[in-house]
Amino acid sequence: MSLIMTTIAALIFTTVWAVKKQKSKISSKSLITASLMFWSAAIMWSIDGIANIIDKKPFFDISLSDSLLGLIIVAAGVLLFLLFYFYEQRQKGSKNNKKGLSTIAIVLTILLISTASIACKKSSSTPKQVANNTTNIEQTLPHQTTNSDAPVVYFIKDITPESLVKVFEATKWEAKGKVGVKISTGEPPASNYLRPELIKELVQKLNGTIVESNTAYGGKRASVAMHKEVAKEHGFTQIAPFDLQDEEGSMEISVRNPKNIKVNYVGTHFKNYDSYLVLSHFKGHAMAGFGGAIKNLSIGFSSGAHTNISGKVYIHSAGKRVKGSIMGDQTGFLESMAEAAQAVCDYMDNGKNIVFVNVLNRLSVDCDCDGNAAEPDMHDIGILASTDPLAIDQAAIDLVYAAPDSKSLQARIESRNGLHTLDYAQEIQLGSRYYQLVRM
Repeated sequence: MSLIMTTIAALIFTTVWAVKKQKSKISSKSLITASLMFWSAAIMWSIDGIANIIDKKPFFDISLSDSLLGLIIVAAGVLLFLLFYFYEQRQKGSKNNKKGLSTIAIVLTILLISTASIACKKSSSTPKQVANNTTNIEQTLPHQTTNSDAPVVYFIKDITPESLVKVFEATKWEAKGKVGVKISTGEPPASNYLRPELIKELVQKLNGTIVESNTAYGGKRASVAMHKEVAKEHGFTQIAPFDLQDEEGSMEISVRNPKNIKVNYVGTHFKNYDSYLVLSHFKGHAMAGFGGAIKNLSIGFSSGAHTNISGKVYIHSAGKRVKGSIMGDQTGFLESMAEAAQAVCDYMDNGKNIVFVNVLNRLSVDCDCDGNAAEPDMHDIGILASTDPLAIDQAAIDLVYAAPDSKSLQARIESRNGLHTLDYAQEIQLGSRYYQLVRM
């Protein structure tokens, strides 16, 4: 609406100047100034509209807030025009200054009343408790359903150790035997990994062992010794036992849908656990677009480049190689992640012995594998828990896309075609994209 309003104002002032520039008592300089001002604003909003199209959004923003902004801009422009006009009249010795000041006062009053009126309407139509925008977000989730057959995703807004335990317990999932808690230890020096202070209570409640695998891209977590040192420096070894699952090499697990990868290579210690909690920091990712439960299941569990057979290289290359570069076909890589994630779930008694928690905080466009990740430019959202890896990632995506300040993260996801991972995961029946959302 800002674009429409400023364009109309620009056309009106330009037309008046063109038609009446010889006869009108109004200074042509005032009209020209007002016209240029409104045309400049219209061009600015047009550029913003083009950016919206690039982000696959409507060219015109017809929201109430944008209408309010347009009204303020037009009213302010008219006010500036009047000030300029009466200043010129004063310079010419006009006796109409008092009348001009009265006109300006009337315009100011109209501007204030209009702004207050629209603001009040907007306030009355907005639900309470929107301090972090999650109330509005919850009402606009496209994959949320009331179908009782759909998997349940539990959602809590508070991001605290107590909330983490509470939302996990809501799943009523019961761990069996030895429990591994799969996290990302985070690349030094400044990544956004989940802090030990947040996860400690839940990990210890499960008597869990924190498990990880080495990287395939170098960095300080590419070797066993260095990775163990990072885990210690980041505080994880102080809250629970720590196990690098690929410390002694790789093992194969079968893949149900081998379109891209024929098997999945995980660390040999993977088989030593009876149950897993996949505890993921949801955020953007430079290659996958985003990282959540599915990425943690696949790339997270897969063996690193230090082994003779690297599961990470195998997934990244869509089954083309097990050593060397992690670069490859993007679509194949995204689909390979879904295939590998399904293989892990199948191994854990067809998903019965594995559960998922996504923490939506520090929502950077970059992954925790980036030691100097971009600073998040959107608010934290909350914590999700589910026994369905696809449902929990889809719910996280829906929450992010509904957030008004998530344009950067959306752009990262779409620039990598990240949503294809969810499309393909549904195709191979990794889980369900439709879910029941239970708010806590």
